[in-house]
Parts: sequence; structure tokens; C-alpha cells
Amino acid sequence: MTNPSHHIGFISTRLAGTDGVSLEAGKWSVVLERLGHQCFYFAGLCDRPLERSQVVPEAYYRHPEIDRINQQAYSGSWTVTREARRAHPEIADLYRDFFSIYVRPPEITRRVNDLKGYFKSQLYDFARRFALELLVIENAITIPLNLPLGLALAEFIAETGYPTIAHHHDFHWERQRFQVNCVGDYIAAAFPPNLPSIRHVVINSIQAQQLASRYGLTSRVIPNVMDFDSHPPPVDDYAHSLREDLGIAPDEYFFLQPTRVIQRKGIEHAVELVRRLELPAKLVISHASGDEGGDYEQRVREYAHLLDVAVRFEAELVQHERGRTKDGKKIYALGDVYPHADLVTYPSSVEGFGNAFLEAVYYRRPILVNNYSIYEVDIKPKGFRAIWFDGFISSDTLLKVRQVLTRPEEAMAWAEENYQLAKRHFSFAVLERRLQSILADCFGGLA
Repeated sequence: MTNPSHHIGFISTRLAGTDGVSLEAGKWSVVLERLGHQCFYFAGLCDRPLERSQVVPEAYYRHPEIDRINQQAYSGSWTVTREARRAHPEIADLYRDFFSIYVRPPEITRRVNDLKGYFKSQLYDFARRFALELLVIENAITIPLNLPLGLALAEFIAETGYPTIAHHHDFHWERQRFQVNCVGDYIAAAFPPNLPSIRHVVINSIQAQQLASRYGLTSRVIPNVMDFDSHPPPVDDYAHSLREDLGIAPDEYFFLQPTRVIQRKGIEHAVELVRRLELPAKLVISHASGDEGGDYEQRVREYAHLLDVAVRFEAELVQHERGRTKDGKKIYALGDVYPHADLVTYPSSVEGFGNAFLEAVYYRRPILVNNYSIYEVDIKPKGFRAIWFDGFISSDTLLKVRQVLTRPEEAMAWAEENYQLAKRHFSFAVLERRLQSILADCFGGLA
């Protein structure tokens, strides 16, 4: 007896590029389609098939309208609050002690409500257009970066009773920038909402504990995964010139930092490592700063200059897929870069799970990792072999890195052991079994 096929709608602010949410949503859709289901997509930025997508630009959290709301909502600034009060005479003459950085200007409330209504109409249209039977919401009711979209989703699910899987990646309490705000009522209502038709999925066990203690909500843990049942392809002719194109000399070690340039990635630890090893090496950073501004990138550049470390920022040449730059240079996919790296550096202080860790394991590379909380709780106990440090680069860390670099046979043994562990714990097969269980719950055993 074959399982019935269902129409499943993925909803997020962005389903495009190499951010963790987009990548994991893509993996879920691959597995769901292998099971015979059809997937459709709703987002502000979307690189999924056009004929199965509904693109609503305002859903993107960096849309100018949403940006303006967020700047006010999370400003934590008396200056912004005073300017907002002066701009609204209807509140300016009220009892002034009521006002603080936690008070929301009426214009923000009006704009959020207007956009919420617009998003609800778009969601109804999306559901009808593709005859949806199940929703998978990717982080849009988790992190409050698009308040009206989150509120619209909560109301839409409350009004329709759609069976929904809320796939949570980053909660508001995990990010300092959301702690002081004037939208606490919105966050409490929709990030996440407490509705009977929603099944909550988190990516680590600490989130599951926090969701239960803060909201009284049960959840299932589905970690980030990779297709460890399919080995990566060998290096082809296209990628043979990669080291040369990235400016790495034949006698230099290639250290890869496969992350965005943002503060919680702790890239200064990788810079310090290169300096203190006193070996010929270059550190290559594969991604750009992204959505969090350029201040931290400037700090990394200045720190590298101070320590006289060669750091290359190669976001132009390392992208989601192969191609050519405007001046004809090769663009490499991230999968082209990993096999050439002598060491992957992953010194993050905070991660929801750790995609770069799994990628390094997939491409059988030795890994340097900071002992961030999720690694310590959910990954390291599985038995993975990595060079880990606890907040700072120690002499022991340097010794272990030198050993891995100078003993390739030991590094390969570690890599193979890690690959087999990841195949057991973080493969598509694991994801498939857990999704089948949730679908059976959503559809009453008819998944």
C-alpha cells in the first residue's frame, strides 16, 4: 500500500541562498518529495521553482517596510523614542511618565496591522492556489524579524486549523538584540503561537527544554542533516585551479572559515590561531557579512593586519553555485572549496546547531571548533573527533592542530570515523523517519 501524496506549503521570510534556514528547508523538501509529496513555497526572497512559488516581497525581513518597523521595535534608544513621540501629537500631550523605550509609537501599530491583513490575504491565496494540505513554517514564527508576517500566520492557522509543522531555528531569547523592545505583546502572541494544530520542531535539545519551560509547549528535536548516504563527488577539472585562484601558494596551508562574517562566529580566534601556529598559511572566509552590517568585518580586517595574518574575504568567488564574475573569474560552489582545505575553522560562540560542522564532516576535513553549548550537548557526546577549545586558543589547541596538519593519516582516520557517526545520527534517513512520524500525526496515520 502506497502512502497518499500531499500538497505541502513551505513558508519563510527567505528561501534563497546559503543561510541555514534556506538550506535546511531545501533538505526537508527533498526528503518530502522522495516520499511522494509535492512542495510549494511562500517567501519574500525565493529561488525555488517559479511555477510552485508565491513571492511576496514584503515577507522578506530586509524589505524597507519591515526594516523600518524593526528599527523602531528593537532600537532600545531614548533618542528614537523621543523622536517618535514628537512625530505623533496624539500621544505627545499624555502623561509623560508613561513613555519609555518599551513604548511603541502608534504608527508602528497601524503599519503592523495593515501589513498583517495584507499577509493574511496572501496566505489564503497561497493555500487556495496550490490546494495545500499542510504548512511547514521555517522560522517565520520563531524569530521576530517580520512581525506582521508572524502575526498573520498565527491568525491564519487559528482561523483555518491547518495542520502545521513549525520548524524553529532561532528563538528571540537566543539573540540579545531582541531583549529590549516595544513589541512584547506581538512576540508573546506569535513567536511562537500556542495553537492546537501546530507541531513544533526544534533543532537542538536545549531549545526543546526552553520551549517547554517558557511556553509549556512540547516539541520534537530534528537536528540539521546532510545526505551522508551519498558521498560527495570527487574534485573535477573545474576545481583544480581553486587554490591558485584563492591566492594560496603550494607551500601554504589552507584554513577555511565557511561562515558569514558576523560577531558570534568568533573569527578572531581563527586569526589568532594562524598567527600563533607560525606556519605558512592563509585563512579564507567564504561568506560575506550578510545582514548584520560591516563593523565586525572591519574589526576582523584590522585584527588580521595587527597580527600580520593573511586573511582573504572571498565571498565574490565562493557562492551558492558555479559561474563567472563580471570580469571572467571562476565562481566556485562551497562544495568545491571544502575538499581543498587543510583545516576547517569553526570558532563560533553561539550556533543553533552547526551546519558548517556537518559540512566539514561530509567533506572529510579536520575541524577546529569552539565548545559552544549545542556542540557540547548534542554533537560532541556522539563521539565526533575534532580539535575543540573552550573560549580561547590554548597551547594544547596549537599542539593538536600541528599534529593534525603534519599527520595526514591520522586526520583521515578521524574524518572517516566522523563520517560514519554523522551517517548514523545526522543523515537524510534520520530526517525521513522523523518526518514520517510527524506526518502520520498530522494526517491521522495517513502520511
